[in-house]
Amino acid sequence: MTVLPPTGYVPTTEDRVSLDAWFAEYDAQSAKRNIERMADMAVFPLNLVSDDEAGNGRSAQWDREQFVATMTHVMGDGSEDIGFESTRTPVFLSPAIAVVFTDSTMTIQGETQQLRYADILIRQDGKWAFQTMIQGGWGDNLG
Repeated sequence: MTVLPPTGYVPTTEDRVSLDAWFAEYDAQSAKRNIERMADMAVFPLNLVSDDEAGNGRSAQWDREQFVATMTHVMGDGSEDIGFESTRTPVFLSPAIAVVFTDSTMTIQGETQQLRYADILIRQDGKWAFQTMIQGGWGDNLG
C-alpha cells in the first residue's frame, strides 16, 4: 500500500474525477494502439526516465515524432486487443501538477504482464496531459 505524503494541497473531487477520466481515455487509446491520439494527450518535449540493461539510470526528452515512432515500434500495429487493469495512486502537488503511481496488469493475446510506473501530469487550460513517464526497463529504448 502506498502512503501518500502531505503536499500542502488537498485535491478536489473534480481534480480526481478529471484525472481518472484522462487515464480512462489514455488506456482506451493505448488498447486501440492509437499512437497519434496518445501523442495528443502529451506535452512535448516529453521527459522519460528509466534504467537500461546494464542497470544504469537513463533519461531522455522526446519530441512528438520520436514518441510516435518509438511507441509504434514498442506497441506494434497488430490487430489483437490490449487490455489494462490499473490501480492508480495520484499525489497532487497542486491543482495543476500530479504524480501518479500505477500498478497495472496488461493482457495481450491471453498473456498477462505486471507493470509498475509513474507519470507526471500537468493541467493546462483545464486539460490534463502527461509530461514525464517513469518506468524501469526501458532505458535501452531511450537513445
